[in-house]
Amino acid sequence: MTPLSRTVPLLLLATAVLMSCTSRDPSAAEKASGPYQRLELTGEQAGQLAGLPLACIDTQYPNKPGQVLAGDDELLSPKEMHPAFYGCFDWHSSVHGHWSLVWLVKNFPELEGRERIIEKLREHLSPENIMTELRYFQKLHEKTFERTYGWAWLLKLAEELNAWEDPVARELETSLQPLTGHIVEAYLEFLPKLVYPVRVGTHANTAFGLSLAWDYADLTGQDSLKNLISEKAREFFLDDMNCPLSWEPGGFDFLSPCLQEADIMRKILPAEEFRSWLKGFLPELSGTDFSLEPGVVSDRTDGHLVHLDGVNFSRAWCLYGIAATLPEYSHLVPVANAHISHSLPNIVDDSYEGGHWLGTFAIYALKGQP
Repeated sequence: MTPLSRTVPLLLLATAVLMSCTSRDPSAAEKASGPYQRLELTGEQAGQLAGLPLACIDTQYPNKPGQVLAGDDELLSPKEMHPAFYGCFDWHSSVHGHWSLVWLVKNFPELEGRERIIEKLREHLSPENIMTELRYFQKLHEKTFERTYGWAWLLKLAEELNAWEDPVARELETSLQPLTGHIVEAYLEFLPKLVYPVRVGTHANTAFGLSLAWDYADLTGQDSLKNLISEKAREFFLDDMNCPLSWEPGGFDFLSPCLQEADIMRKILPAEEFRSWLKGFLPELSGTDFSLEPGVVSDRTDGHLVHLDGVNFSRAWCLYGIAATLPEYSHLVPVANAHISHSLPNIVDDSYEGGHWLGTFAIYALKGQP
């Protein structure tokens, strides 16, 4: 069985996860009984989920380029414009699909299809391809391209390569470095100009872009970027109170504005300061009877409505992070587990609208690290 054999393996994955966690919201009695075990990937599940990004990494069409045209000469195919990141419907989905593959081969050395994955990573992240990507970003009329969602995933990919102690990783990290460096500089130029945060539940969410960029800066010692992110997060969010979690999710959300904000603040604030801040920002989270209904997708062939599966995965990783940072919030773990188990079966034999990206969100939620 290869990683591209999607339907049956992923059905087994969903069944295995559902055996350990149901989609219903856990009762207060269950939460009070703790301790709680968060869901994590097994080696078998990792091999199964690898099939999702592999299935679209070389798929040019359908494609949503997000391009600003300066002339007829820029009417190019996705692969001509973005030889590294042309598959999986759009640029950012291709980037985080590459992150998924790197994370899987790094954390599961015996991963089935490992050599093919590495071959694909080398093919896509070649020095020549990355330089073409860089030249696209250097166009004057493309300064806002993928800002900051795609930027954040590019730095997450660079972070994963940096943390992977393998000669292949050093090769790929070196190839990616010109684009990585450009994205770091783009953050340093843009963030001082951003007067107000963007609090939506989709790509432009400021807290999400800061959170992934923080992880890269923290791991690689990019102090200028790290300090700027800390400064802007405090400026944007430190005085926030009583975030209206009951208003979420929005109809097209794949991120929780409230929980994503908590996610970046738990990273930049000392634990005691974060504890105090969280009590004012999301006071309802502290109660062991806290509940949160998963988002419901009504039409899985609609590329916007299917976002609600993504919000369930992203809520889960934010809730896991809070519980890992503040042990007294461990009752959030079963809430996160319930969100994952609600949406995980939906990526089985999914339409392309969800299949090109939801695997990444599932992996990120299940990766076992806060």
